[in-house]
Amino acid sequence: MGNLIKKAKKKFRKFIKKQVLRVYKLCTIILPVNKQIILFESNLGRNYTGNPRAIYEEMVKQGLDQKYRCYFILENVNTPIPGLAKKIKRTRLRYFYLFAVAGVWVCDSRLPKYILKRPDCTFIQTWHGTPLKKLALDMDNVFMAGEKGIDNYKKNFYNSAKTWDYLIAQNHFSSEIFRRAFAFDKEMLEIGYPRNDVLLKCNQTDAINKIKEELGLPKDKKIVLYAPTWRDNEFYGKGKYKFKSAMDFSLLQKELGEDTIMIVKYHYLIMDQIDWSPYKDFIYAFELNYDISLLYLVSDMLITDYSSVMFDYSILKRPMLFFCYDLEEYKDTLRGFYFDFLEEAPGPVLKTTEELVIALKEYDGTQYKDKYEAFNAKYNHLDDGHSSERVVELINNITTH
Repeated sequence: MGNLIKKAKKKFRKFIKKQVLRVYKLCTIILPVNKQIILFESNLGRNYTGNPRAIYEEMVKQGLDQKYRCYFILENVNTPIPGLAKKIKRTRLRYFYLFAVAGVWVCDSRLPKYILKRPDCTFIQTWHGTPLKKLALDMDNVFMAGEKGIDNYKKNFYNSAKTWDYLIAQNHFSSEIFRRAFAFDKEMLEIGYPRNDVLLKCNQTDAINKIKEELGLPKDKKIVLYAPTWRDNEFYGKGKYKFKSAMDFSLLQKELGEDTIMIVKYHYLIMDQIDWSPYKDFIYAFELNYDISLLYLVSDMLITDYSSVMFDYSILKRPMLFFCYDLEEYKDTLRGFYFDFLEEAPGPVLKTTEELVIALKEYDGTQYKDKYEAFNAKYNHLDDGHSSERVVELINNITTH
C-alpha cells in the first residue's frame, strides 16, 4: 500500500510540474517584459553569496533597490538580505512568473533547461570562478551525478550559454577559456569579479576584527581557512556531493591547536552534515549561506586544492598551501587542467597531513615570492574594488534604453 501511495504522489507531482511549465510557457508569450524587474540568483539558489550578492548590494548602496523591483531566488527564503529585494522560493509559481517577465537576470550558474530566455530580457552571467579545471566543451568526460554522457552534457551547456548576453571574466586568461569552453560569442565583461571588491575595500584591521566578533572567532590565534572543491565522482545524487578529504584533523589539532584554529568551508555543492564537535575550539564550520569572502578576510592562511578560491584569495597576498592528496587522479581522470598547476601554484603542494603540518609550521613566503607575483599579475590584474559598480552601470544602461 505504501508503495502505491508513493507512486501516486510522484505521478501527481509530475502532472503538476507539467501544468506549471505549460502556464509558464504561455506567460512568456502573452506577458510583456518589464525592464524594472531584476532577478538575482547565487549558486542555484542555495545561498546569498558571490557575484550576484555583490552586485545587488552595490545597487542597495546606490539606492537603486528603490528604483527597481529586485528579487533574489533562494531555496531558503528565511535568509536575511539587506535592502528592499523580495526573496522568492525556487521553482514555485511566482518564480516562474518572474522569470517570464523580468527584464534582467543576474546569475552565477547555468539555469534549468525549462527556463526560457526572451529576446527582450538581458541575461548577465557572472560565472563563479577563474578556471583551473577544464570546463564544458573542453571536457573529455563527465562523472557528475545526473549527467547522461559527455555529448549530452556538452549539448546542454552549449544551449545554456547561448542564452547569456554578457559574461563576466576575472582576467584575460578566463576570457580566452570562456570563449572556447562555452562557445560564447557575445559581450565579454573583463572587469574583475564583483565578489572580490570587499577584499580590496575591507582589508583593514578594524573591519577584520569586526567580522571576527560577529563569527565568534578568537583574536589571539592564527586562523587557517580550509576551502576544498568538490569531487565530480563523489555524490549522493544530482547536485548533492560528498565532503571527501584525506586530511587528518585530529593530527592537525594535536600539532597546531595551541595557537591556531581552522575554519572549514565547503563548496556549495557539498551536502554533507559533518559533526565537528570532537574538534571543539579548533575547527569552526560555517553554514553554506555564509559568504566565503568574509572568511578570506579573517584568515591568515588558506589551504585549498583545485578550487577557484586560490585566485580570489591571492588578492590578499597571504600564504596559500595546496593539499592535493589526489592530484594525479583529479588531473588525469576527473577533469584535466588548463595550466601546469605544479609550475604555477604560489605555495607548497602537499599530499599528506604530515607534510601539511610541517608546511604550516615552517612556511617561508620568500620561497614563493616570484611565483606569487606572477600569479597575481596573470589572474588578478583586473580586480580593483570597483567591479560591482561597473555591472550596476551596465544594468542602468540596459534598463534605460
